[in-house]
Amino acid sequence: MFTGIVSERARVASFDGGRLVVETGIEAEIGDSVAVDGVCLTVTDAQDGQLAFDVMVETLRRAKPFGKEVNLEAALRAGDPLGGHYVQGHVDATGTVRSVESEGAGKLVWFEAPEDVVRYLVEKGSITVDGVSLTIAALDDQGFAVALVQHTLEATTLGGLTAGDAVNLEADVLAKYVERLLPGLRFS
Repeated sequence: MFTGIVSERARVASFDGGRLVVETGIEAEIGDSVAVDGVCLTVTDAQDGQLAFDVMVETLRRAKPFGKEVNLEAALRAGDPLGGHYVQGHVDATGTVRSVESEGAGKLVWFEAPEDVVRYLVEKGSITVDGVSLTIAALDDQGFAVALVQHTLEATTLGGLTAGDAVNLEADVLAKYVERLLPGLRFS
């Protein structure tokens, strides 16, 4: 379980399609979970400021390719503050940046998203983009917008987004459970 509050922006040391290695200050043990761009991965090696992860084919099917930098968040531990929202690290789909506009000291970013994600979104609700917990500022039938403050632009990889970039999306798990527990209810 994660909160979507990124601990660190880390450099990818290598990725061969099956094994991802990142340079990081996060201290983790073999077997620990770490969200990498919103993907929950298990640490398979930890030494000399690097963490390694074995990436499964299912992850490669659902998530965007790992870039040169990634957002990292260590798993939530009992007693940690819940600064974002409940995030599982299970990517629902990839989306695409529709537009990026300056807005005061921040940016308003619109994303195209599949209908299977959009159906769970509500204005002022939560969404995870590349592992970052964000509040939905606006919504239409094809996607959503978020307002990114300066801190988020600097502390995460989201500051480098441009139109056409791919992102990992995870809808708020609470909406999925409500739909599942109330038969016949369908979000639209």
